Amino acid sequence: MDASRYRMNWNYPTAIRVGPGRLAELPEACRELGMHAPLLVTDPGLAGLPMVEQALAGCRAFGLRPGLFSAIKGNPTGQNVSDGVAAFKAGRHDGVIAFGGGSALDAGKAVALMVGQDRPLWDFEDVGDNYQRVNVTRMAPVVAVPTTAGTGSEVGRVAVITDEQAQLKRLIFHPRLLPAIVILDPELCLGLPPKVTAATGMDALSHCLEAYCSPLFHPMAEGVALQGMRLIHDYLPQAVANGSDLEARLHMLVASTMGATAFQRGLGAMHALAHPLGALYDCHHGLLNAILMPYVLEANRTAIERPLSRLGRYLGLARCDAQGVLEWILRLREEIGIPHSLAEIGLDDSQAERIAQMAELDPSAATNPIAFTRAEYRQLFERALRGSL
Repeated sequence: MDASRYRMNWNYPTAIRVGPGRLAELPEACRELGMHAPLLVTDPGLAGLPMVEQALAGCRAFGLRPGLFSAIKGNPTGQNVSDGVAAFKAGRHDGVIAFGGGSALDAGKAVALMVGQDRPLWDFEDVGDNYQRVNVTRMAPVVAVPTTAGTGSEVGRVAVITDEQAQLKRLIFHPRLLPAIVILDPELCLGLPPKVTAATGMDALSHCLEAYCSPLFHPMAEGVALQGMRLIHDYLPQAVANGSDLEARLHMLVASTMGATAFQRGLGAMHALAHPLGALYDCHHGLLNAILMPYVLEANRTAIERPLSRLGRYLGLARCDAQGVLEWILRLREEIGIPHSLAEIGLDDSQAERIAQMAELDPSAATNPIAFTRAEYRQLFERALRGSL
């Protein structure tokens, strides 16, 4: 037995309140964490919607003094985080409500980290033991309220922030970035358009699938990923076809949370490519993963035949092998309207070599089932660009 393979540290997430209507418990959750003046961090598209005003009004009625910050991009930047910190301090806030999709959740978590730090944000990138530089006692508490079922950032210890100067997505890590309380209220997802539902749902699938195929030893995460994929198999088409299906929305929120719980086992080449593509082209992260998915599975096939066969049996697919799983994913993508190639969303090969270099160095590449070279990442990107399986 290779004993070193079994030396791992495992972590499982936080207090989660699940069910329709549980947004009403947001003020109580804030007070439970000692907040009196929370800053609600969300994106500009959500800031003017009734759900945000409902959250703020509920906090005010409970005797809290909430504020609102929404100046963040779809791929949040270091400047967005700095602006959020300034708003936090100017409003004399004492906690964060991270409210929205992955961009708002990541930005909110990063703001909560940075309000108490003297070092610049990039000093806390997930490299080596950088996380030990954090002044933990001055971090602000966070309640996370996701409104999309995709990133699962509500149970993540990482915030993905774009370094615009370097044109890189950097992973900011600390164990205490994990929000203390999560509210999964499917009523908040009811107005989500079909295209966003599809892209975010496929993002959740990418998390489950890459975690499931990771070579690291983490049987609990493997099991969580497997069940997350069953929920996506059963409920994503329903959520896209009928956005008012509350049961489908609930199960997709749970599957999203499960995907991010599972990916502490690792991710892979989908994310290794999606991160540089998102940084360079400012594309939707979930949509990139959705397009890349079959090309990465095909490239990894020799190393993942057995786990994909188990997945096929668990999902009850007609063909229980890697080809059967690939065919299911291709059918699913077509059914919910995911483009087949990167070219269809406007990408080209002008930066192919740089993308390959960034992918090879991305932290997610470390747990891909096969260690691809830079040349292989370039070939993989070019196949996804052309739509060549």
